[in-house]
Amino acid sequence: MTKPRLVGLTVLALLAFAANSLLCRMALQQRSIDPASFGTLRLAAGALVLGLMARGQPRAPRDGWAALALFAYVACFSFAYLSLAAGTGALILFACVQLTMFGAGLRAGERFATAGWLGLLLALGGLVWLVAPGLAAPEPLAAALMAAAGLAWGLYSLRGRRAAGPALVVSAGNFLLALPPALLLSALWWPQRHAEPAGVLLALASGGLSSGLGYVVWYAALPGLPALRAATVQLAVPPLAALGGVLLLGEAMTPRLLLASAAILGGIGLVLLGRGRASQ
Repeated sequence: MTKPRLVGLTVLALLAFAANSLLCRMALQQRSIDPASFGTLRLAAGALVLGLMARGQPRAPRDGWAALALFAYVACFSFAYLSLAAGTGALILFACVQLTMFGAGLRAGERFATAGWLGLLLALGGLVWLVAPGLAAPEPLAAALMAAAGLAWGLYSLRGRRAAGPALVVSAGNFLLALPPALLLSALWWPQRHAEPAGVLLALASGGLSSGLGYVVWYAALPGLPALRAATVQLAVPPLAALGGVLLLGEAMTPRLLLASAAILGGIGLVLLGRGRASQ
């Protein structure tokens, strides 16, 4: 894969993740839909859109572990936000993603040069500063669910680095296999269900567009990204989502947002420019 193509795919994936963060926040924090229904509709929409796009393409081996990780991420993420502040949730989620993917990368022999480690510290510091105003002592169950979501997303990303087949076909299979446990969860949650039209539309947009298509692009980029870099670049999602909130939701642009975003993106830049050793 050429470097410009890898950069383009990575940027598109990060923008999709940021858009997905906004959609999920609008639906779940405004209580316009229950978390089980949101997760099920999200996976169903993704499976439908990707399945239609993948029609006629050669089949790829199904990855049950990736599908299980995808379901666990969607379910745990949705339920965690019932009682978790956005800033606290982002910090727990991305910390666990980093730990999961860094652990795998280090075991595989990947290493950063000095500039890369400095960049990572700068990006992590920027993330903490960005979400600091929203930090609060989390409820233990909500914190555990978000930590599980981070672990699941890290594992899903690691599986994508070794996906056996085209990203579109593999992602369509993952969404389809993740749907049955989501339907079971919705059935168990049925007495507490509620869904306003706005919540349903947000779930469908999240699944069919920012999740489904975004995850395809991410799976296409992952084989070209060592685990340590794939983990680090995802730290760009919180500032991108925050900037999206300013542009689309009328949220305030603050000096903290500008400076923290600069720190995160600058740190990621140091990681990407640094020369490190990676075992592919």
